[in-house]
Amino acid sequence: MSDREHKDQGNKLFLARRFDEAISCYSKAILKNASVPQYYTNRALCSLKLGRWDGVVQDCKTALELDSTWVKGHFFLGQALMEKECYEEAIKHLKRARDLSMDQRLNFGDDITSQLRLAKKHHFTKQEEKRISQEIELQMYINRLIREDRDRQIELVSQGKEYSAVENEISNIEVLADRYLAELNDLFAAVDERRMKREVPDYLCGKISFEIMRDPVITPSGITYDRKDIEEHLQRVGHFDPVTRVKLTKDQLIPNFSMKEVVDSYLTENEWAQHY
Repeated sequence: MSDREHKDQGNKLFLARRFDEAISCYSKAILKNASVPQYYTNRALCSLKLGRWDGVVQDCKTALELDSTWVKGHFFLGQALMEKECYEEAIKHLKRARDLSMDQRLNFGDDITSQLRLAKKHHFTKQEEKRISQEIELQMYINRLIREDRDRQIELVSQGKEYSAVENEISNIEVLADRYLAELNDLFAAVDERRMKREVPDYLCGKISFEIMRDPVITPSGITYDRKDIEEHLQRVGHFDPVTRVKLTKDQLIPNFSMKEVVDSYLTENEWAQHY
């Protein structure tokens, strides 16, 4: 059998969800002809379905060495890296897959964009978890310093004196330390409450870049985009709405003042989102 025949047989097995057998066919195709990136990404997709992330990474990297513009190589690699919690690298490859699919006018529907959005969410969540852990460590550290300072002051005023002689002074030291501890923990409790809100709603983010919209505009199809993203799409890809595929020109874009007001209000109340 030729490499193409092995590939075609693998495709049939893939459609039948017989992924291990499909992998075997794609491997035989690669042995016959190791210069076709499609064979590697076909095998990578099977590994993706089976949750074998390392296999996906290896095959996709080989495919991209053969053709750095191979969209599926970047797409599947981005998904596998996301599963391995390598979020920054995953985002890089998913963005590349999105840009290449636009340049090559390939229609992946929302598949690439939804995975990119998911990778960005996971990355943000991981950064949030790291930040929260650091804040908790800081809270515990400051609590310990306050208690150590309280004990040190009590020891100093007590040296060589009867307890009854310094009882009032010790009481003042303890009251002050307790007040500091209460104020500190109240402050961190307020931070805890704000942590619960730290996720940008999807509807505030553009459907192309997935970043918070700064200048939202609406198309005749009723879809809202960030102006810079949709204008770049119209210039680079074509004059059509990327979601509905309906013909679209720059002069048809209308400022979405209602969404702009919502975004500005959200950013005013959530300054951290400026860095989202």
